[in-house]
Amino acid sequence: MNNTLKENMARSIFMMAAALSIVAVLIICIFIFSNGVPAIKEVGLFHFLFGISWDPEHGLYGIFPMIIGTLVVTAGALVFGVPLGILCAVFLVFYCPKKLRPKVNVIVNMMAGIPSVVYGFFGLVVLVPFIQTMTRTNGMGVLSASILLAVMILPTIISVSQTALSSVDKSYYEGARALGASHDRTVFKVMLPAAKSGILCAVILGLGRAVGETMAVMMVAGNQAIIPFGIFSGTRTLTSHIAMEMGYATDLHRQALIATAVVLFGFILIMNGIMTLVKRRMCHE
Repeated sequence: MNNTLKENMARSIFMMAAALSIVAVLIICIFIFSNGVPAIKEVGLFHFLFGISWDPEHGLYGIFPMIIGTLVVTAGALVFGVPLGILCAVFLVFYCPKKLRPKVNVIVNMMAGIPSVVYGFFGLVVLVPFIQTMTRTNGMGVLSASILLAVMILPTIISVSQTALSSVDKSYYEGARALGASHDRTVFKVMLPAAKSGILCAVILGLGRAVGETMAVMMVAGNQAIIPFGIFSGTRTLTSHIAMEMGYATDLHRQALIATAVVLFGFILIMNGIMTLVKRRMCHE
């Protein structure tokens, strides 16, 4: 078998895999929208998106508290996770001893492979009691969910940021050092800005992980379908909302939960679109 035939076969396999992925996404979208849009029409778009009460027994299907809960928890996870993840990547690339680096990378990769329910159990038995003791509150709420999600998105941010920083041409570092810049100044003023495109990709991937997380958040967020009034307030995200009630929902209740998935789908598309625009603007600067 000559090389040309091998390349053609490989190209065909890759195209089939890509086509199957596209078809799978289309089927999912068709199912979600075909079942969710009628429920939104029946409830009313405004009442569905901005209603503050979720009570299927009385025909109330407002998901605004869950939307706010998702935004707040995701924002908190990014506030805690992004700076720590980027600094860890900087340490691994520019400061970590060569013998220690592979061991730290193994730990980071292990963190990425830990199941969500294990993170949730850790948050339930360690993080929540700690916050209870320190704040004299229930412990379950926005703060617990944000910290736990920050830990969960760390492996993604660290790995992608580390790759981006390692990919920067070494001439950037050597040129800055030749001009008299210190090691720290070169790292944070030259190398880090040069890798901003890849680092932003890391943030986008971390954002997607944070928005889509279900089980761990459900175990520590308090699961209260109310608008959070503070970082210690209980809340419920869109994903945990769907997971908690889909098992017993029927008729309009079930369709409203699928409509919630439609909103979540649009929510993710909007956030990714905004981040992509920011990335393009940063690349053209």
